[in-house]
Amino acid sequence: MTTNVRTIVREVLGQLSSSKEARLYLRQFSSVDALNFAVVKVGGGIIENQLEELAASLAFLWHLGLFPIVLHGAGSQLDQALEDAGVATHKLDGLRVTDEATMAVVRPVIYRTNRKLVEALERHGVRAQGIQHGVFSCDYHDQQRYGLVGKINAVELESIRDTINAGVLPVVTCLGESSAGQVLNINADIAARELVWAIKPHKVLFITPTGGLLDGNGELISAISLCEDYQQLMQQDWVHSGMRLKLEQIQQILEPLPPSASVSITSVDNMARELFTHEGAGTLIRQGERIYHLEDLAEEQHRLLIELLETSFARKLRPDYFSTLKLKTILFASSGRAAAIITEGIGGVAYLDKFAVTPQARGEGLGATLWQRLQTEYPALYWRSRRANPVNNWYFQQAGFTAKNDTWVGFAYGMSSVVSAANCLEDAFSREDGWLPLNNSEGLAT
Repeated sequence: MTTNVRTIVREVLGQLSSSKEARLYLRQFSSVDALNFAVVKVGGGIIENQLEELAASLAFLWHLGLFPIVLHGAGSQLDQALEDAGVATHKLDGLRVTDEATMAVVRPVIYRTNRKLVEALERHGVRAQGIQHGVFSCDYHDQQRYGLVGKINAVELESIRDTINAGVLPVVTCLGESSAGQVLNINADIAARELVWAIKPHKVLFITPTGGLLDGNGELISAISLCEDYQQLMQQDWVHSGMRLKLEQIQQILEPLPPSASVSITSVDNMARELFTHEGAGTLIRQGERIYHLEDLAEEQHRLLIELLETSFARKLRPDYFSTLKLKTILFASSGRAAAIITEGIGGVAYLDKFAVTPQARGEGLGATLWQRLQTEYPALYWRSRRANPVNNWYFQQAGFTAKNDTWVGFAYGMSSVVSAANCLEDAFSREDGWLPLNNSEGLAT
């Protein structure tokens, strides 16, 4: 490993919150066929403004033996080049109308952008290959309406596969060809969708300047479960134009893929954190799974819930745990891999007695989905966690009020006053432990 590579590895590993998590994800990614690791879609603006950072992040993956298939656009470069050439830009239905004059500008700009990224990767020690043609076989989308715009009818993977088999990183353009050999312009998001469908990668990353999708307050949305959140999101007045189109496209991308598939929207700087940590650093979008309300547990559900809790916390529940609860509800994921137990608190505020998510499900964003459901249904909530619990860093981000004693950290959000929060946290500290003593079991618990 060269000094340059060591520097890259140190820089990126320094961003990760847990080397144990990173090793877990590296094993997962290394176990899939190299072709199926990831598709990374990059806009032209990222290449224009963050080229070296992008190349460094991709180089880190390549030096780990991973081969993301990079698909790039050149929208910002094209807009400027067309303006400089005195060629008017027309868009219909989100597609760039491409007449002969426009195509005369499009092709060289896309070629230059492709070479620019390949050369940057090579400066970072990566063997990279630009693939400018031969991937997307197209018909005219509607020649009279859009001109030389392609509608993809087949994705040819041979050149990408050969490149990866040679140990080289493929960098693919959004150009296609008709059966007669006419070069056609393709919308980058549509090209990404078709490429993902053909490859069925383990990960799909969209690299954007915002680093994720933002809610109506400009705050990052950490996770979206389409089956739980999509309809509600699409009804929000702040979901419009580009964000609305992005959500629609991502839903289309994920619909035919297996449940394990996901799309991550993240920034250049946080690409490694999004890939290699449970917490991530962007917006993770999955088809997801349903979260159910349970007040009365069937025998099998009861068994699954106990197994989830004891496995997640590596401790044994007291035999009388459930019989002593003043239960409000249990939010239970359909897979049985995540659950929240909500009980009666004080002053009409709900108390979160247990919050359990398997490690794999955390990496899939199921924990974030469950937490968003909690926040929606319980605008005020309090809970506690043992001081050494590694999840506490995440809990601190969710809480508006916190306090500590010798054993516990207390958390609360949505309180009307500091006094209300203090009363709730005092109640949290005084509650009976639901676990058997540590001399009977080991672990960290809520």
